[in-house]
Formats: sequence, C-alpha cells, structure tokens
Amino acid sequence: MNTNNILNHRELYRLPWNLSDNAISWLEPTSSCNLSCDGCYRENVPNSHKSLDEIRDELETFERLRIADGISIAGGDPLLHPDIVEIVRMIAQKGIKPIINSNGNPLTVELLRELKKAGLFGFTFHIDSKQGRPKWKNKNEIELNELRLQYAEMLTEVGNISCSFNSTVYEDTLQYVPEMIDWAAKNIDKVQVMVFIIFRLAVPNLPFDWYAGAKKIDMNVLVYSDTKEKKVDLKSPEVVAEIQKRFPEFTPCAYLNGTEKPDSYKWLLTGRIGSKEKIYGYTGPKFMEIMQTFHHLGTGKYLAYEKPQLTRKGRSMLLLSPFDKGVRKITKNYVSSLLTNPLRLFKGIHYQSIMIIQPVDFLPNGYQNMCDGCPDMTIWKGELVWSCRMEELKHFGCWVRTVPTDGVCNLHAKVKKE
Repeated sequence: MNTNNILNHRELYRLPWNLSDNAISWLEPTSSCNLSCDGCYRENVPNSHKSLDEIRDELETFERLRIADGISIAGGDPLLHPDIVEIVRMIAQKGIKPIINSNGNPLTVELLRELKKAGLFGFTFHIDSKQGRPKWKNKNEIELNELRLQYAEMLTEVGNISCSFNSTVYEDTLQYVPEMIDWAAKNIDKVQVMVFIIFRLAVPNLPFDWYAGAKKIDMNVLVYSDTKEKKVDLKSPEVVAEIQKRFPEFTPCAYLNGTEKPDSYKWLLTGRIGSKEKIYGYTGPKFMEIMQTFHHLGTGKYLAYEKPQLTRKGRSMLLLSPFDKGVRKITKNYVSSLLTNPLRLFKGIHYQSIMIIQPVDFLPNGYQNMCDGCPDMTIWKGELVWSCRMEELKHFGCWVRTVPTDGVCNLHAKVKKE
C-alpha cells in the first residue's frame, strides 16, 4: 500500500518540544527486569539498582539541563527497585510529575496506594504479545486486552492516576492495532493514553557496516541487534493507514519530526473526544497548539500528561470549537447525538490521546534519523543522551555510526523512491 499521501506534516502541529525544554525526561533507576521482551533496547542486568544518591544526582542534572513537565521512571522495570516509593516522592517534591513505566507484574493495589501517597501522577504499562508473560504466553494483542483492563481498573479503583498503555508494533501485530484502539475507546473513562511503538532492531539485512569511532564493530553484542532477518522499516503512516481501514475518520493532529527528515513522523499524536458509547471526533492541530501553548504560559512547561479528573471534562474542551476545525466537528456530532438521545447529556465525555512512535530510521547514506526534540532523553555520565541507544555508550563509549557497505552515500535516489 502506498502511504505517502496519508499525512502532510505541514497540515499538522509540530510539537514544540526540544532538547532543553520538553514535556518529558527519562529516568532509569535500574536495568533489572522480570521479563525478556523481544525488541527491548536495554540489557537486563539483575540487581543493577542505582542508589538514591545516584538518582538524586541524575534528577539534579535534569533540572540543570532540561525543563520537563513529567519524568518517566523506566528501566528495566522500576517497580523492582526497592526504593521506588522514595524515588516517586523525590520527583514529586520537585514539582515534576512522576510517571512509572512498567510491565505491571510487580504491582499490587497496596503498592499502588503507597505510590499515590508519595505523589505518583501516572502509570504507563507496557503490554504486548512478544513479552513471554507468565500465564499470558501465546496470547495475541486482542486477548491481552483482558490484562490491560485489569490494570486500568486497578488504577480507577485507587483513583485519579493517569493510565497509559504501550505496545510494540511488529509486522505481524500491525493487524491488531485498530482493535486495540477500539478497546481503548470503549474504556475511554479509564484509559487516558494509548502508545504504539514501532519495532526497530539492527539486523543482517541492513546494508551497513557498523563503526564506533574509527573501529569497525560487531553489533551483535548489543541487545537491540539480532541475527535473524526482520522487518525494521515500518513507518507511522503505515500504522495510520491500517487504523483508517476500520476508522476512516482517524486523524492525527501533531507530530515530532526526525533529525534528518523534517517530513518524518517520529512521534505522531492523535486526540479524540467521546464517551464509552461513541467517539464524537478527532481534535485538530489548533487544539493541540492551544493546549501546549497555554500550559507553557501558565506553568513554564510543555504538557505531558493530565489527570483523569481533567481528561473527563470533554464538554469544556468543546469551547475551543471557534479555534479548531476538528473540535467544531466534534461539537456538531455531539449536539446531533443529544437531539437523537437527550439522555446522553448525563453521560461522561472524555479526552483520549493516541501516540505512534517511530524510533530510529537508517537512511541509505548511513545517517540515523532520530527523534528531533526527543522526550525520552536520559542521563549518562552527567549528559543528556538517547535512552533507546544507551547500550552503545555502555559497550563502546560512543554512538555507533552506520556506513553503507557499498561505500556510496546515495540518499537522493532512495528518498525519491520512497
């Protein structure tokens, strides 16, 4: 399928996030994990927990180098860190939103209540079919919606904690994305964000030699390398095209471009407003521009996450209809639905975000197209670095370069073909 004309980046809002002023930062208190997920970019190192002093130093480095609305606490799985409650408290006391990124396995209601008391703002659960979860092996993405619902209901029970889900999208799981989006719509009162991360890996069919400095290296020592040939060039417009087969109205409103290609969609954001019964429509670029701009004017930070008590105020967001074409259409659809059934006036209207993330792309000339203004920057030796490629620094001390095996940097011909 030709997906070239599905999106036009000039018609979307370019998210204003940059290296020093961003919505999110990425803290990794441990590299230890209780699962071994296909496509994970972090080496699993048991009991590799950082001390609270090390974490405090990293938080101070973030404050010195980068403004952020929220900090994603990741890893590894951060719930394995023995001081996870104190880590959440440290972040919250700095006036930054702590968001835990976890597979959820170690989570209990009792721990969740402790985390909330310490200042937890939100949870992002990474759940997909390539994780080899105990009791959930050989389950597809649709069957895993049962597990997602368990976590969403746990957060709802404890109350007012933002609930997000991550899922890696592979060539063979792309088909399930529309159904997952439909599931999220039916649970719009419990789920605030759905994130789809496109699979990337360094595999043999890539036409490159790999260098660390001037030395040619073997990439197979890294966890995000594989000797098997896999599709690693799926793009965000292809995911959108798959979604639009079932939901033709699905329309992204904002994006982050790549460091090498301004028309690549590294972070592609869609906002929608609706009830559990019906999605009334999709917000446009002006809506997102207003939300980001006014949040920055009021707080000095770009917006990352909002509490459920705010995302459920979908009706108040309709007041932006004079400024945004998408919201005008949502308002029209909502009013029409009330005329059909006035009882809908008493049902909750919610806002929900859907994000598609397209990690590093390897261009024909060997350049690596990263996320421009990447939100997921972490700390390595006192500096901001890409979290998704930090294993390169651990193993080689520098970023790995890709050099075309034929020695020809023929970018122009390839771009025209694409």
